[in-house]
Amino acid sequence: MSAGVPVPSGPFVPAGSVRVFDTTLRDGEQAPGAGLTAAEKLEVARQLARLKVDVIEAGFPAASPGDFEAVRRIAQETPQDIAVAALARCRDGDPQRAIEAIKVAHKPHLHVFIATSDIHLKHKLRIDRDEALAEAVRWVRHGRQELGRDAEIEFSAEDASRTDLDYLLKVYEAVVDAGATTVNIPDTVGYAIPSEFGALVGRVVDLVGDRATVSVHCHNDLGLATANTLAAVQAGARQVEVTINGLGERAGNASLEEVVMALRTRPTQFPDLGSGVQTEHITAASRLVSYLTGFAVQPNKAIVGGNAFAHESGIHQDGVIKNPLTYEIMTPQSVGLTGSQLTIGKLSGRRGLQGKLRELGYELEGDALDAIYRQAIELADAKKEVTDADLLALIEQRASEVPASVVLLGWSVTSSHGGKATGTVTLTVNGTERSTEATGNGPVNALFRAVDEALQPALGWHPTLTEYEIKAVSAGEDAQGQVLVRCRRSSDVGPGALVVSGHGLSTNIIEASLDAYLVATNKLHGAEINGVDVAFVSRRPGTGLP
Repeated sequence: MSAGVPVPSGPFVPAGSVRVFDTTLRDGEQAPGAGLTAAEKLEVARQLARLKVDVIEAGFPAASPGDFEAVRRIAQETPQDIAVAALARCRDGDPQRAIEAIKVAHKPHLHVFIATSDIHLKHKLRIDRDEALAEAVRWVRHGRQELGRDAEIEFSAEDASRTDLDYLLKVYEAVVDAGATTVNIPDTVGYAIPSEFGALVGRVVDLVGDRATVSVHCHNDLGLATANTLAAVQAGARQVEVTINGLGERAGNASLEEVVMALRTRPTQFPDLGSGVQTEHITAASRLVSYLTGFAVQPNKAIVGGNAFAHESGIHQDGVIKNPLTYEIMTPQSVGLTGSQLTIGKLSGRRGLQGKLRELGYELEGDALDAIYRQAIELADAKKEVTDADLLALIEQRASEVPASVVLLGWSVTSSHGGKATGTVTLTVNGTERSTEATGNGPVNALFRAVDEALQPALGWHPTLTEYEIKAVSAGEDAQGQVLVRCRRSSDVGPGALVVSGHGLSTNIIEASLDAYLVATNKLHGAEINGVDVAFVSRRPGTGLP
C-alpha cells in the first residue's frame, strides 16, 4: 500500500452473520416518482434503525443540497451501532461531498463506484480500462486517507456482471490494496442468473475474501434479484445490499424482507448464517415506505403483501386451522403482524390505543400518542369501527406532514347531475387570506381550480395534477378514503420537472382530495424556498448509479 494510506483496522463481518446494507434511501429512491423530502427520509431511517439493519445508505450527497442535508441529518441521528453510508462516483467532487456528509456519523461508510464493463466504459464514461482502474484506486485511497483506518470504505464495480472477469478481478485486487474494506459486485442491470452469479462471487471471495468483505447488489430485471443474492451468500458473500419492498430503479432491487426471511426460514441452506435484523418490524417498515413513496405493495408480494398470510381456499383454511405449519412457513408475528384484530372505538382509552399501535409495530407516546388518539376518537365518532387499516393510515398520514405556508380555512362546493360544479375555497398564502371561486366538471375539479386561482397571483404558479388515485382504507359505506395526488409546478416544464406526492385522508372523499392537493402544494412551495425541513432530494440526470 502507498505511503500515507492508513492500514484498515479490520472490515470483517462477525462470524455467523450476513451484514444487511439497506439502500432504500438511495437506490430505492431512484425509482421514478419515489422522491422523498429530507424529513421523510429521516422518518424512514428511524424505522430502519428499529429494524436494526447494519448499514443505512442514506443517499447521494453530491446530487443536490437537499440530499446532502438529508444524509447529514441521518448521520447525526442514527444510533452508534448502525453505519451510515453515502454514495459517490469516482469523480472529483463526489467523494469529498460524501465524506463531508457522513463524517459526523458514529460509523461512517464511504461507498465509491465506477463502471467497469466495456459497454459502460465506451458509451457512457468514454474512458479505457486503465483510466477506470486508476480512478477507482485514487478515490478509494482518498477515502481511506480522509476517514482514517477505522472507517468502512466500499468500492462497487458498476455493471460487474457484464464485465470481463480478468479485468474485474484486477480492479478488485487493486482497490483492496488501496484500502477498500468492502468490495461490492453489482448486477446493475439484472442480467445474471443464480448459477453464474454465484460462480462470479466465488471467484471474488477466493481472491480478496480474506482481506475484505464481499458484497452483492442485485437488480430485479429478470425477477432474480433475491435468488441471485441468496446464491451469492452461499458462495461466500457476507454483505447483501437490499431495499424495503424491493424498491429501486426499473424493476427494483433485491427485497430486504425476502432475503432476511429466507436466511431465517432456511437455516440448513445457509449453515451458521443469519442477520441481526429485528424481523418483527418488517411490516411497519414496508407500510411506511409504501405510503411515503406512493408505491403500493402488490397483494401477492412475498412476506409483506396483503395476501401473504391470507387463506381463501376451504382446503387451505381447514389445514391452517388445524396447524398453521400446513400452509405457513413462517408466523405472521415473525414479520410484525398480529394475526388478530383489536377494535378501537370512541370509548377506548389512550393505553388501549397505545397497546394496539404497539402490536402494529409503532411505539408512540406523549404528544404523538395524544395526536393520534384525538384523530382516532374523532374517526370513531364518524364511523362504526376503527380498523387496523384506519389506524395505520392515521400513523402514515402523520409521517408525511410538512410545514404549511398555504393553509385551508374553509371550502364549499355545489354540483348537480349533468351540470357544472362550483367550488369556493378560503385559504391563506404566506399569511394572506384569499377567497376564490371556480367551476369544473365535478366537485373535486372545481375545488382544485379554485385553489389554482388563489395561488397563481400569490406564487406565480399553481399545482399541475399529473396523477390522482383514490382507495378505501377499509371496507364499508363509512370507510375512510385515502387520496394520492402527484403534482408539479405549472411553471415547470420538461422531463426534469420536480413531481411530488400528496396524501389526504377523510371519510369525505372531496375533503381528502383537497387535503392531498394542498399537501402537494406545500411540498412544491417548500422545495422552491429551499427550507431545510422540506428540502427535496433530486438527482442530476445521467449519474449512472449502480
